[in-house]
Amino acid sequence: MKTYKDIVGDGGSNIIEQVTEQGNRLSDRLSSVRHIIAVMSGKGGVGKSSLSVNLAATLAMKGNAVGIVDTDINGSSVAKMCGVQDQKSTPGTDGMNPATGDLGIKVMAIDLLLADSSDPVVWDAPTQKDAFTWRGMMEAAAIRELIADTNWGTLDYLLIDLPPGTDKLPNVVDILPRISGTIIVTIPSAVSQFVVGKSIKMATDILQTPVIGLIENMSAYVCPKCGNEDVLFPTGHVEKLAKDYQVPYLGKIPFDPRMAFASDEGRFFVKDHESLPAANAIAGLGEKIISFTESQQD
Repeated sequence: MKTYKDIVGDGGSNIIEQVTEQGNRLSDRLSSVRHIIAVMSGKGGVGKSSLSVNLAATLAMKGNAVGIVDTDINGSSVAKMCGVQDQKSTPGTDGMNPATGDLGIKVMAIDLLLADSSDPVVWDAPTQKDAFTWRGMMEAAAIRELIADTNWGTLDYLLIDLPPGTDKLPNVVDILPRISGTIIVTIPSAVSQFVVGKSIKMATDILQTPVIGLIENMSAYVCPKCGNEDVLFPTGHVEKLAKDYQVPYLGKIPFDPRMAFASDEGRFFVKDHESLPAANAIAGLGEKIISFTESQQD
């Protein structure tokens, strides 16, 4: 029996060539995508996915060709929010065809590859206890394939909706040939800001990726009947957090229950309710992203 020290090179697995070939395929696939935007939070429950979906919609409403990929392998929700959960990704002549939703938005998520979208993703192993040692590697490989094997066509923006956790951005940075910018989402609570601060440091100090800015989601509750705003979470200091970490503060988005209803129904809140404060705030965020990406090209 050979030990680890007895194995020379890759042990005959040809892994280096496989990874190189996949990296080249990914670069070729994304060569027709102008801007790649990562949306991250670090902390779960801050409304990041619903914001990502409506941000994709507002960018599309401004005349851009937009795609969005859900990189949460075990908690995918973007396909349902975009109303394409019942569409299945089908093989084409040049990769897998993404689902196409309202406003022409192209969507890829693990749900679209499962026979039943309610099935959990289970990695093949003698027991699931045995799978933990390489589950992270397999999830990273699955994310790479979700992006590299999808026929995105020509896009102005591809949004990468990252799962919660400060370790998720490094996985995507290692996979993608480039990232145009990162949006970091928090809510006013001090607990969220504590975790999100780590995400900002990961993006700026360690990975040195371009940060578009920090957005304060669910900043207040908007009554759907009278339009008045009230406090939803303990008041935080998100603007100060952005200043402390030297990243732009992109503003506030109030919580509106109609956004949750729209997500449940697979509709875009910003399209159905363009005049509401939350929709206006997301539209303003879209303008800031466009300005940022255009300035990066100068």
